[in-house]
Amino acid sequence: MSEIHFWSNLSALAALAGVVAYALLAGADFGGGVWDLFASGPRKKQQRLAVQKAMGPVWEANHVWLIFVLVVLFTCFPRGYAALSVALFVPFHLALLGIMLRGASFVFRSYQSWQKDAASETSAWGIVFGVASIISPVLLGIAFGVVTEGGIRAINGEVRLHGFAPWLSTYCFANGILALAACAYLAAVYLTNETDGELREDFRRRAIFAGTVTAILAGGVLLLAWLEARWFFYRLLSLRTMPVVLAGFACFAGSAWSVFTRRYSHSRVFAAGEIGLVILGWGLAQYPYLVYPDLRLDAVAAPVATLRFVVWSLPVGALLIIPSLWTLFRVFKSH
Repeated sequence: MSEIHFWSNLSALAALAGVVAYALLAGADFGGGVWDLFASGPRKKQQRLAVQKAMGPVWEANHVWLIFVLVVLFTCFPRGYAALSVALFVPFHLALLGIMLRGASFVFRSYQSWQKDAASETSAWGIVFGVASIISPVLLGIAFGVVTEGGIRAINGEVRLHGFAPWLSTYCFANGILALAACAYLAAVYLTNETDGELREDFRRRAIFAGTVTAILAGGVLLLAWLEARWFFYRLLSLRTMPVVLAGFACFAGSAWSVFTRRYSHSRVFAAGEIGLVILGWGLAQYPYLVYPDLRLDAVAAPVATLRFVVWSLPVGALLIIPSLWTLFRVFKSH
């Protein structure tokens, strides 16, 4: 393996780890916004307050991982980052707009009332928060669909899209809905671990519903991948990737079993493992391309000196960031 291959692979692995962290943490926050919007029943107030309590103290910290992924891509794979930014300008910027609206509406709703718990009532800011929590993961899932569909071409420095708006294809839209369902499932599983009594049963029923929808959508996306993204379908089911995909399915089954049998601590571990393994499977299927079929990782990588500096800087950054995040969760999540 050449030096450029070695360091570009390590840089790509670091970016993939950031994607996993963002999916597990911010994904659950997006899902929390979904359940906030669709809070119902006699415990509607308690449901919204549970979402606020679970994500309120730490939700901003989760976007550190999105920034991390963008910085690694921009620094280590500048040509690939430029191609993705141009090709996915519309869905990326709409997703970022949704993330900003989520933040603003979450804060404004929290301070809109002096007399009552604002999070417990349906309000204009609460609706904005919920709708933005739906839009952002859908758009990020659509962007994932465009990349895996092979709808981006980068030839001689010119970025072209396959069709006028490839993100509007059935396959891409199905990926967006699957991303939303997965976020909702992850949030419901997490919330069963942070509530008790009848409120826990509310989120347990939501986890069962979201998990069923996620399983159905995953089957539909695989079928659409075979029809519209066949290169990705065959790579996803290759000998290199299949064990990881099967392990992800096993984690999903374990999470479903844990939810049904009310083993909530197990369900959280299995659900997180499922999401992490699915993203790892995607990374293995995509490798060695950043953008199929024109941009290989080693071809769009920065000089070796830059890659080496970034990779060696990561442990130093981790020594600062990870203990800080652990302390933040420890302080605000402990009972």
